[in-house]
Formats: sequence, C-alpha cells, structure tokens
Amino acid sequence: MNEREISEIKRILSPTRNAIHSVHGCYVNAEGAIIAKFNQSVALMEESELEKYLGIFKRTLSGGIGKNLINIPFSSEVVLNGEEHKLLMSLREDPDDESLLDSLYSKISATYKSEDNYVILLIRNAYDIPKKNKNDDADEDSAGVYTFISCAVCPVKSTKAALTYDSDGKKFVNFGGSNAISAPELGFLFPSFDDRETNIYDTLFYTRSDEETYEELTLALFKNQIKMPAKIQSQTFKTVLAESMEKDCSFKLVRSVHNQIRDKIEEHKESRDPTPLTLTQTTVKDILSNCGVSNEKLTALEQKFTESFGKTAELPPKNIINPSKFELKTPNVTVNVAKGYEDLVDIKVINGQKFIVIRADEGVEVNGLNVSIED
Repeated sequence: MNEREISEIKRILSPTRNAIHSVHGCYVNAEGAIIAKFNQSVALMEESELEKYLGIFKRTLSGGIGKNLINIPFSSEVVLNGEEHKLLMSLREDPDDESLLDSLYSKISATYKSEDNYVILLIRNAYDIPKKNKNDDADEDSAGVYTFISCAVCPVKSTKAALTYDSDGKKFVNFGGSNAISAPELGFLFPSFDDRETNIYDTLFYTRSDEETYEELTLALFKNQIKMPAKIQSQTFKTVLAESMEKDCSFKLVRSVHNQIRDKIEEHKESRDPTPLTLTQTTVKDILSNCGVSNEKLTALEQKFTESFGKTAELPPKNIINPSKFELKTPNVTVNVAKGYEDLVDIKVINGQKFIVIRADEGVEVNGLNVSIED
C-alpha cells in the first residue's frame, strides 16, 4: 500500500463514514493470560467513545512506510493451504464467531511479550470504493467493495492520581487514577488495499517500534517475518558504508551521501508520485560514484550491500537518514545542523590538530545570550 491508499482508508475511520458493527476485544495480563473478553456494539456507543476507538485504529495506519507500516506478503502456498491465512479470511467473513476470535487472541497472547497488561481490539469494516476519473477525482459510480479487518494491540497503563473537579460538589477532589488504554504498540490491516483493490496476498503490519522484529508473532499470524526493522537497516547501512569505503569514508563523502539521499526524498515529495521511494544497490552505487569513489571501492560496496541486505533489496531512504537532521558528534561535543545548511560545517586540520569548523557570520548565541566574535 502507498501513502494515498493508506490515507483513503484512514478517512473512512470516522463516526459518519464507517460501516463497523462491533468492536471485539480481550484483556490480557503481562503473563499472557486472557483475563476477559468483550464485544461492544457501535450502535450503542456514544460518539465520543466511538471516536476514541476509531482513533486507535487510525494510529495503526500512521507512520512511515517501511518503518512503522510494513507490507508482509503471504506465499501462494499459505494462501491456498495455510491455517494463518484461512483464519484471517474467516474473521473477515464472520468477525462475530467466538471460536475464530479465540484463535486470534490465543495466537497473539502466546507470542506477544509485554511488560504491561494490554488489550487486543478487532473490527471489520467495509468501504464502497468510488471510481476515479481521469483527473483522479471520485465520481458516483462504485469500483467495488473493500472489506477488511483491522487489529490493534494496546498497552493498558494506570493513570496517576490527580485532583479532579467535582461539578456537583463544586470543589476539587482526589481522583485515584484508573487503567487506561494507551496508543497501540502494533496492529495489522488485512487484506491490503493495493491499487485501490483488495489484495488477499498481503497484509499491512503496524509497529510503533523501529527495532522490534516480532518474529514469533508475525510467524504465527502471517507465516512470514519482518525482514529487517528500520533501526537495524540504518545501523547496517552505516556498517556497509564504513567497511566498503574504509579510509575513504571521510566527512565530505558522508555529507555528500546524506545530501544526495535528502535531495532524492525532496524531489520525490514534490513529484507527488504515490509509489514509495526506495534505495537499491544500484542507487547507492550511483550516489557514491557521483562522489568520485573508485571502482575498487564501488565493487566492495556491491559485495557488502548484497551480503547485508540482499542484491535486490529496496530500502526506504528515511530508514537510512533523517532528512531533517545532520549531526556531528565527538566524545564531548554534539553539533546539530539545520536542514539545508550542511555546507556551513567542515572538518579541517589546523596546525596539526583536527577541528570541526562552523561558519558563523552573525546571530551567535551562548546559553540564549547573543555574543560577539572577536578577531
């Protein structure tokens, strides 16, 4: 799924546009034991309560593609014969079936490790897909119905005691706190909404963390795994660059690589191309070639990239760099440079000593106090 398709599904998660009948769920303790199960009718909810539930499911469609939102495909064999796919398809057809719900709850509670109690929430929704004309505007005709289930796993945490206003007594009283559902840690949407059509060969998995793999959980639910979390991708890319460039991994090279990737992100954003931008082995090789890297080092880069990610890997660029941040760090000093001003910083050797040099024509502050620069 791309950003436009995700946004389209998020828009129907509103009190007036959804087609949800019930919110199913269970309450699980930190040891993985199911404490209670519940089923709440949407028709009997107050609008404020419904909005809170819908807000939770919207959160499972938020974040960066490839970082928080990861497409996990099903193999053809699993679609044809796998119990994992059959369970999700059956829940999509009948989300009120208690035996199906129990099976889902059991799979999650047996494989998800949490320090807190948590809830598992599930809804089934249906979206009458409007056709798009040549101007990409929706018209009145229907392109079909997209029926899907959405699941969220949310920690339950105790709120702190606080002084709360009692309108009847017209005074503030001590409120002892309560157990409250927090933002989801993970979730999924099944099936995917690809090319504005139902794709039963894919699910969109949400993770709040950029380093958890949830290996047991994703194997239990989808018979597949997250290949490499975003944070590990970033660390691995840095290792690949450092080991392949060796002594040529200079400040100027790293700054140029950062700027070129950042520019690609900006260009892609301006183009409004719905296809996610990715970095491939060829893309990275071209970036380094633009920096004047030798063929010998480029060959080393290809080998290291293939060993670490696979030859055909496609990496989301925002998993590799933070386009809004350029940071220089020594054991005692950290310098953060605003986006677009990386060229104001350099590293130079002066009288045999290495210095980080920052051009500062005006507006220099120390602890919030404007200071002058002496000649």
